[in-house]
Amino acid sequence: MEAISTLSNNLLIAMPGMQGDYFNHAVTLVCQHDEQGAFGVVINRPLELTVGELLAQLGIEVTDPGIAGQTALSGGPVQSEQGFVLHNTDRSWDSTLQIDADTAITSSKDILVDLADGTGPERFILLLGCAGWNPGQLEEEIKSNTWLTCPADNAILFDMPYPHRWKGAAATLGIDVRLLTTEAGHA
Repeated sequence: MEAISTLSNNLLIAMPGMQGDYFNHAVTLVCQHDEQGAFGVVINRPLELTVGELLAQLGIEVTDPGIAGQTALSGGPVQSEQGFVLHNTDRSWDSTLQIDADTAITSSKDILVDLADGTGPERFILLLGCAGWNPGQLEEEIKSNTWLTCPADNAILFDMPYPHRWKGAAATLGIDVRLLTTEAGHA
């Protein structure tokens, strides 16, 4: 069995042909990729729900208005009731998966309590749901030109406005994604 090249800590940029699909114009951070498959979160699908509203539903009061007013995101169509916090710290909570030296994703309630009281990570995104791929599935999707890939960038993850992330991620590759086509040519 050949070793797979990991796509962890890379962004998947949906090709324009994904019309009508959940992943249309999506940018997905691959959090884990190995022989078991892949797990990631979409980073540009805002919900009509703030972090404060979401945490209030869990009985957690947020005292910092800056945190309470942040928009929560839809992280993907899988486990849509499960919360994930993508954050930029080397600190760990109960269920933290380290993605790189200073980026991690956590799915335990303890990080939510820390966010609410101001002791959580400085930069974060609260997401509901995730994306997952069976072994070999993501590699096949990339081979069939469903996704472009580029290294993850904290400026895209935490700073870029959500509507600009699809074009912004592609621009890191020197590509104007609006000019791409789904048509294949043959010589």
